[in-house]
Amino acid sequence: MKTSGKSLLFTVLAFALIPMPALAHTGVGHATGFAAGFFHPVSGADHMLAMVAVGLWAAQMGGRAIWAVPAAFVGMMVLGGALGMSGMSVPFIEQGILASVLVLGALIAGALRFPVAVSSALVGVFAIFHGHAHGAEMPAAMGAVSYSAGFALATALLHLAGIAAGVGVQKLNNAKIARAAGCAIALGGVYLAVA
Repeated sequence: MKTSGKSLLFTVLAFALIPMPALAHTGVGHATGFAAGFFHPVSGADHMLAMVAVGLWAAQMGGRAIWAVPAAFVGMMVLGGALGMSGMSVPFIEQGILASVLVLGALIAGALRFPVAVSSALVGVFAIFHGHAHGAEMPAAMGAVSYSAGFALATALLHLAGIAAGVGVQKLNNAKIARAAGCAIALGGVYLAVA
């Protein structure tokens, strides 16, 4: 394994094992405007792992999936955010978010590829849970548009980080690195589920 590949794997493994509470959930923290929306997705390891995983999986699949899968996630996350802001209940939010980390990590580890529509639908379902957690956290007096723009932009940037990592791994021509990162993400999900 080349040095840059080892560095990437070490970084992903280290991040996955950092003991962080899942702070990006209903009832936690103080939020104001665009900045609060932007920092909400990066305030919890579960959201960060899932959103980077979406980009990594999209890059692993290649082709149209590189843009379509992350775009589906962002679009459905905004819809989930609107549901959360409106006070509409969505069952199993926490379980859905944790499942997204586990499943996406396993998909990357297994190098599984589905048609773009199926992959987009799968991440779209997970995105509703993530979006609802973001939207439910928004204080009533805050502007929904600026808050939503913040969490959508942060999510897109996390997807881009995953895509960049995936493209970098492809350039190393070593699929084992991406698969190991998928294992680390899934293990991070297990850790968050039991922590």
